[in-house]
Amino acid sequence: MNNTMWKLANVIKDYDWGTKTALFELFNIANTNNKPQAEIWMGVHPSGISTAIDAQGKQIKLDQLIAKNPVQILGEKTNNAYHTLPYLFKVLSAQEPLSIQVHPELSKAKQGYEKENQLGIALDSPKRNYKDPNHKPELVYALTPYWAMNGFRPITEIVSLFTSLDIKTIKPEVNALTNNQTDDGLRTFFADLLTLDSTRKKQALLEFKSKIESLNHLPFNIIKEIAKSFPDDIGLFSALILNVIELQPGEAMFLKAQTPHAYLKGTGLEIMASSDNVLRAGLTSKYIDINELLDNTIFHSIAIEQLRTPPVIQNNKIDFPVPINDFAFEIINSNEQLQTEKTQSAEIIFCIEGEITLSTVTECFTIKAGESVFIAYCAGSFTYQGLGKLARAFNK
Repeated sequence: MNNTMWKLANVIKDYDWGTKTALFELFNIANTNNKPQAEIWMGVHPSGISTAIDAQGKQIKLDQLIAKNPVQILGEKTNNAYHTLPYLFKVLSAQEPLSIQVHPELSKAKQGYEKENQLGIALDSPKRNYKDPNHKPELVYALTPYWAMNGFRPITEIVSLFTSLDIKTIKPEVNALTNNQTDDGLRTFFADLLTLDSTRKKQALLEFKSKIESLNHLPFNIIKEIAKSFPDDIGLFSALILNVIELQPGEAMFLKAQTPHAYLKGTGLEIMASSDNVLRAGLTSKYIDINELLDNTIFHSIAIEQLRTPPVIQNNKIDFPVPINDFAFEIINSNEQLQTEKTQSAEIIFCIEGEITLSTVTECFTIKAGESVFIAYCAGSFTYQGLGKLARAFNK
């Protein structure tokens, strides 16, 4: 191959929950349309394919580039296992909460995708659950203080929070969970709340918001903030059911498939298996398929102390290990010393801050904050030099 590294031009998604200023403030990325800039997609997912640009300015879609030389660009191991770039790398910037959601594990994603194809549901239909046949485990790395919900609280905590508020409309459901503090009991409680009839739902939310009006500590202050955007959404109860966590800049958190979660506010980097499969539970005006959601959720509690991913620090690199092979993620602190890294796979390098020069045997690019490059596996290695910080996405 004549080229082994390309600069990337990436797709920016303007979802309503995004921010209008964060990408400019962090990366000097202009917002010429004055729309919310929610996500930058780096990868080959059909919903947002990056463009690769060589040193002479020639452009090609990244998926087409890979298809021309898949073994050389991906590496034989990755090509045999995935036949494409197996991860999707994003910048995510939320001003308002994203929907409460779960992602399917791999076998159910394949089954669901095939089923909806057979039913003739268009890929762009608002009632489509499965956009692709892949799972979507993910890792988020905070660039700013980053609020999220992730995983079910211990059931004793859930019972205590609901009992303390004494919301009479849902007293039978709370009593049932109190008397059956098991995974099955949690599933029933969660399903019952999501399927309240409109009259009970309206009354329960009115009671709930009245009860927490004078409470200004976690999780109630978060719920009041969410209620500004979703005043009539049953998802307001989610902060009593799910762990609420604030990641500080430099902290990371892994989100397993089949685990309910929601990003609430902040800007971070997100890396995931290359998928856009989302099953929603609340805090959204989009399609909610309760039965599919319940079938793809593991009703098992996790302590909040177990949510953060412990970093592994080695010299100037910080690794955040994940229990899957689809992606890996590192932070590299760069200085004026020229340093070398072996390529692990096809890699995407994103500059978080500063200005850093990256070189392979064939190319040299200098990137600044907000810019990224794609490096082929066959490069063998790359060097970097300059004051700044890089995020490195690859797979093992």
